[in-house]
Parts: sequence; C-alpha cells; structure tokens
Amino acid sequence: MGLFDKLVGWLGLKKEVNVLCLGLDNSGKTTIINKLKPSNAQVQDIVPTIGFNIEKFKTSSLSFTVFDMSGQGRYRNLWEHYYKEGQAIIFVIDSADKLRMVVAKEELDTLLNHPDIKHRRIPILFFANKMDVRDALSSVKVSQLLCLDYIKDKPWHICATDALKGEGLQEGVDWLQGTTTDVHDSESVEHRD
Repeated sequence: MGLFDKLVGWLGLKKEVNVLCLGLDNSGKTTIINKLKPSNAQVQDIVPTIGFNIEKFKTSSLSFTVFDMSGQGRYRNLWEHYYKEGQAIIFVIDSADKLRMVVAKEELDTLLNHPDIKHRRIPILFFANKMDVRDALSSVKVSQLLCLDYIKDKPWHICATDALKGEGLQEGVDWLQGTTTDVHDSESVEHRD
C-alpha cells in the first residue's frame, strides 16, 4: 500500500481529491510523487517534467488526482490554471540549491497572493527535499528563508525529506491527512508545525 492510499483514506467524504505538486525545476517533485504511489505503480527512471503530468490513482472509494507541474521558468505560468481545482498543495524545495532559494520564495509569494489561493484555507505541505546532499539547508533554515512564519491564514507544515529513499514523506502525508480533516471539520484555522 502506497502513501497515496493512506492519503485518500481520510478523505472518504470526497469522491475526488486534487493535489497540486509545485516547486522549481529539479526540486524532486516527480520523484516524490513516484514514491507516494503504490510500489507496483512506481517507475524506475524519473525524467524531468515538461509542462505537467497528471497522475490518477484509484482506491475502492476515491479517485486521487495529482498535478505534477513543471518547475521550469517557462512553464510556471501554467500553475495558476490549476489553483481553483486544488484542495491541497505540496510545495517542494531543493534544500541544497541555496542560490535559487530566492526564486523559490518569489514563486511561493506569487502563489499565495493569487486570487484563486489568497482567500482559501488550502493546506500547504512543504517538502525541504534533498536532505541527503552534503551542505543541504535544514528545514528550519528553509522555513526562515521562505518566511513561512508569515503565513497566518493557511495551515502549513514543513518536512525534511530525501525523496530518493522516501524519508520524511510519511510525516508529511500524516500531517496533510490530519490538517485536511481539521479544515473540513472546523471553521477555525490554526498553524501547526
């Protein structure tokens, strides 16, 4: 059973769940999505996403759709076309790419200020990926550089991950599961980390 199966288990009230997977190119989005799939559906060779890929998974009660959006500069303008449909966001950061942390923050700010996202209490899961790389920034440092503490109107969480080994992904899925359930069950939003 993959992590996606677990993710969809708690969303039994919905027939379809749309998750947007965003982040700069080479941050590990496709690798993470691959690791979240059931083991028999995982692929061995990961290639960079051009444009976007849509991954659909079905369980007995739910259809799960993940939009894996290319992080290449020329494709980032496509992201906004999927914001309305998104019910959760996974934002992946390459923790070892210190030079492009500013670009990641700019893209995050653009996302958070978009009219289709700004006034919604959509949960955002941040994966500070590539923790296996020497001199990678800690999830705390990534959080500081992205100014995540300023996000007050949306539940968010950051996890240190190594997508190649799948490390840290379970923690993120568990948080997303609990938070999405809370957001559906309550009108109050609280920040959790």
